[in-house]
Amino acid sequence: MSKRKHQKKNRLLRIADRKYERQLERAGKFVTGKLKMTHSGYGFVEIDPAERVTEQAEDIFIPIPKINGALDGDVVKVQLLPGRREFSDDTANRGATGRIVEVLERSRESFVGEVLPGGVVRPLNTRLPDAVKLLGGRKGAQKGDFVRVRGPEMFDGEWRGSISSVIGKAGVLEAELDAVMAEYDIPSAYSKEENDAAMAIVPREIERKSYPKLFVVTIDPDDAKDFDDALSISPGPDKEHLELGVHIADVAAFIPPQSRFDAQAARRGFSCYLPGRTLPMLPPGLTAKISMQAGVPSFAHTVFLTVNKKTGEITNYRREHTLVTIAHRLDYDKVQEFADSGKAPEEWPPKLKKMVNDLLKITALMRKYRAEKEEFIELPLPEVRVRCDEKKNELLGVEARVSRPSEQLVEECMLAANSAVGAELVAKGVAGVYRVHQEPEAEKLWEFSDMAEQFGFATGDLRSRKVCNDFVRSLPDNPKREVVLSLLLRSFPRAEYAAKPLLHYALGKTAYAHFTSPIRRYADLTVHQQLWNLDKKARTRRSDTLERIALKCTELEEQVDSASFAASDRMKLRLLEKELEQGELKIYEGVIAKVITAGLQVAIEQLGLYGFVPVDALPGNRRRGKFALYAEKNSSSNFKLGDYIYLRLAGIDFARGSAIFVPAGR
Repeated sequence: MSKRKHQKKNRLLRIADRKYERQLERAGKFVTGKLKMTHSGYGFVEIDPAERVTEQAEDIFIPIPKINGALDGDVVKVQLLPGRREFSDDTANRGATGRIVEVLERSRESFVGEVLPGGVVRPLNTRLPDAVKLLGGRKGAQKGDFVRVRGPEMFDGEWRGSISSVIGKAGVLEAELDAVMAEYDIPSAYSKEENDAAMAIVPREIERKSYPKLFVVTIDPDDAKDFDDALSISPGPDKEHLELGVHIADVAAFIPPQSRFDAQAARRGFSCYLPGRTLPMLPPGLTAKISMQAGVPSFAHTVFLTVNKKTGEITNYRREHTLVTIAHRLDYDKVQEFADSGKAPEEWPPKLKKMVNDLLKITALMRKYRAEKEEFIELPLPEVRVRCDEKKNELLGVEARVSRPSEQLVEECMLAANSAVGAELVAKGVAGVYRVHQEPEAEKLWEFSDMAEQFGFATGDLRSRKVCNDFVRSLPDNPKREVVLSLLLRSFPRAEYAAKPLLHYALGKTAYAHFTSPIRRYADLTVHQQLWNLDKKARTRRSDTLERIALKCTELEEQVDSASFAASDRMKLRLLEKELEQGELKIYEGVIAKVITAGLQVAIEQLGLYGFVPVDALPGNRRRGKFALYAEKNSSSNFKLGDYIYLRLAGIDFARGSAIFVPAGR
């Protein structure tokens, strides 16, 4: 055994020993927390910090037989168990282990699902039980309908529920989106009466500085629904500096705290973008009115940044309420074409070409400076979006978007403005809402390192930010890279909102506020309202009030994200269903991301989803082993993590939300 492998084995044994010793110490004790179910059926209980029996922040693993009728999100009482050194292939060593002895608080009173033959409903949310038996009348529901069901509740070992309403037919785009919104409690669109009332709002007055000659542009996706940020660049206080203007729609002028539409925005938390349906946080008419429209003087809340032209360092900033006029509306694709080729569209005047060129140069310097000073962690994962025609309710296809210099240009400006506002809030002792991101647990990083090695990659000690970035940069530009980066991302905790200026680990920042998207994020609107009151010398809200807002925003963000992912996944399955109906036999390249007893989970980059290959579809026979399925002795096939595999679509299991594939040629 090589020295490196011997060291790794000893490290893993030490991790297992520490986990096992902690389990033995705590065995028999009772704790409470919130249950988070996985798609595989087992769960983890997040323990309240006040009840942790050690300083470890470790969640309690709940094996499937120990769930005892609890549901995802329930507050439960858990008895800690001695634990085992190993679990099954699918769960590995999960650390602290327990069994649920009591459900203290149910997280839900109902759920949304699809009616299946046999008088059962399959929940849309895959973290709920696979099947719930229907009791009582069907209210006209038929097979294939989406319904809302009271429950589920466990009776005599069986999940049961009763239909309360029918939502629509599965397979119809509108009904699919209605079902997702109902399951994840996404508020419906604003009514005409609400929109008319919002359009009648007269903006509040505040001292503003007008900049009629400032050359200001917006840069957004070509299908953007709102425009809450714009940029300008002008000479600085001396030859070594320039002034970068980050102009944000002054939403607080229209939405004061505790007003009618402030309450509505707080209830929604975020604009929700589902494939084929946009649900803005503010009424759509007001959103358009507040947005920074080309050729129209717009109310803005501006952060002016003084930037060193040689280094990209931000040396000073100031904040003003302004009146600016957008000279040009640009989109990312055209800016990127200009960045790549140096050739601008014919309609771009020379002044615009120079400005975009200057913006590309200075933001690249700012990014480089930030990388050196803050060592931010970048995981360049593509965003795979489902394209829809909202007017025709028609699915068009999928597209992958990666972060390019054109997007990074805007991102760098937003990061700088958010940091400047966060620093001001702290300096002036004004309560704010901050974006925070906890440092990942060392054990989760070590577990990822073990997984990455099975893909053929050595990580080094990922507790070092530099090592983590070096590892990411070392990954080859092939489909394996995306799978490994996704696994690394799962090793990190989810970012949250807080009223305290704590660490944002991924960005390498503290006191990082959210300020730049007040049209679509309530946390940002709250910060704008605080600054408005500060500038008007009015009373600002206290930190305990903002802490409640931050906690609610964290909860709502996860809810909106879950709805977006669920809708996107279902739309991808519908697109694949079309492929089957049309008899297309496309060949997909996938990377084996997980090997379980039942088969393979395969990441398919071009679809942005994980497909499932049943073990029965694989050539040869299964042999016991944690991460391998072996083929017949006369076959060269050897299925393991990180292997490429070529597949064709075999079927869609909408009830389980899964696409079934088989190896190409079978």
